Amino acid sequence: MKRSFDLVVAVIGLVVASPIIAGCVIAIRLTSPGPAIFRQTRVGRYERSFVCLKLRTMHRDTRNLPSHEMGASAITPLGKHLRRLKLDELPQLLNILRGEMSFVGPRPCLLSQTRLIEARRGYGLERLRPGITGVAQVAGVDMSDPVRLAALDATYLQDMSLKTDINLILATAFGAGRGDRVRSDNTR
Repeated sequence: MKRSFDLVVAVIGLVVASPIIAGCVIAIRLTSPGPAIFRQTRVGRYERSFVCLKLRTMHRDTRNLPSHEMGASAITPLGKHLRRLKLDELPQLLNILRGEMSFVGPRPCLLSQTRLIEARRGYGLERLRPGITGVAQVAGVDMSDPVRLAALDATYLQDMSLKTDINLILATAFGAGRGDRVRSDNTR
């Protein structure tokens, strides 16, 4: 049921969001050098790696680190708005269609985030497809606190249902949670 829901909503979402994605791609290219689509290897289901797609919100020369380890200056002016509106996540609809992600699940982390991977493994979370949103994200807990993040993600295992997924998606769409924080310093 979860996979069918993901597929149907992702197809509808791509049809509706395609003009928005196209507009964002043009705006990114006009305001910042580099590709508009950001590709990054992340940890997926069963700890297999996959390429996660996002609209690029950081400068092209930004190091490959988790967002919470970046300085605020790494984010482009347009990127700040894309992140606030969560538009940077729209290309992940393709990850959902390819079966690499779900709408709801633990946020996909980088291969280098070993503490988070181990904490999630302790709860059996590697069985889940990573999600665009999830319990921890809606609660405002980011990847800078891997133990707390994994514990919150694990609560989803007890409440996993279509109703829970819809509630988490709606909470995210209406502004709950936030993306990973960035440091307020001026380093990249």
